[in-house]
Amino acid sequence: MNTQLRRAAVAMAATAMAVSLAACGSAKEAGDGNGSGGGEKKKDGPLTIGLLLPEDQTARYENFDKPLIEAKIKELCPDCKVSYVNAKEDASTQQQQMNSMVTKKVDAIILDAVDAKSIAGSVKKAADAGIPVVAYDRLAEGPISAYTSFDNEKVGQVQGEALLEKLGDKAKDGQIVMMNGSPTDPNAAQFKKGAKSVLDGNVKVGKSYDTTGWKPEEANKNMSGAIASLGKKNIVGVYSANDGMAGGIITALKSAGVDPLPPVTGQDAELAGVQRIVSGEQFMTVYKPFKPEAHAAAEMAVALARGEDPKTETTVDSATAKDVPATLIEPIAVTVDNLKDTVVKDGLYTVEEICTPEYEKACEKAGLK
Repeated sequence: MNTQLRRAAVAMAATAMAVSLAACGSAKEAGDGNGSGGGEKKKDGPLTIGLLLPEDQTARYENFDKPLIEAKIKELCPDCKVSYVNAKEDASTQQQQMNSMVTKKVDAIILDAVDAKSIAGSVKKAADAGIPVVAYDRLAEGPISAYTSFDNEKVGQVQGEALLEKLGDKAKDGQIVMMNGSPTDPNAAQFKKGAKSVLDGNVKVGKSYDTTGWKPEEANKNMSGAIASLGKKNIVGVYSANDGMAGGIITALKSAGVDPLPPVTGQDAELAGVQRIVSGEQFMTVYKPFKPEAHAAAEMAVALARGEDPKTETTVDSATAKDVPATLIEPIAVTVDNLKDTVVKDGLYTVEEICTPEYEKACEKAGLK
């Protein structure tokens, strides 16, 4: 009996040790569950990088971010693949896309969140599976491994300062409309905070809106309401958080017979926004060089997928994570006076792309011909 008990005990101990070793092996292969990368190399290649962008209405994502990220990943890792999806501004769709990336066992994910809060659970699922997540352009919540974007408060400050300078003495007695971005986008709150740090106390804000989904049609509707409420002669300027909304705002102003148009700000240096600046309809935009941001994201993702620490310059905090490694890029104010030395010089657009027949005379006046 004692011999049988001893044999059983030995067998149980051996089984427990085997389970323990297997668990250790799985943990090593899966990572530490916090999405931080580092440690021994996961793979030398080929790798699969998931790329999740939030929408396709803003021109930058399909025209610049996606091809720039894909090209840089290919340069860093010729055998790597990019698995790309676009959420089309639907947070639930993006959660499903994230979960699909986890199921596919991609090696890293670059995520530009539709809704920074609601995506946190999916980020955690990825981290628990040992898949690092790079937050791109918007700081998603959850255990993010790295982040790259622009100094978003500085973007708002640049917009506010440009608007105040253009208004001059009109700022003292007039009032402006603030058309802020989507309430689900953490960047929008930072743009707004930066702008208000400059505008508050220097100009009266007659109306302020948080614009659902950054949609131009929502901005158009809000602007029409502001004109009806404040009176078209009493609006001396408009803070628009991006170029898409600026287009909707300017359409509303023109429909209401506002002439001359008040200065309207923007962001993203979209081609339509640049053309409105040339024609004098839009005052300025914020040019955020997409190439360094896209390249930083690609470099982070490839490094993390290989189990290496990403090269970053600073750290940031989200609502759920502290000291997230980050690289932040400086924004640039663009008006008709420096279009040639910024977006044209950097190759964002050619003069031919900007100066279509409709804008030919305006381009000559702006010195772009």
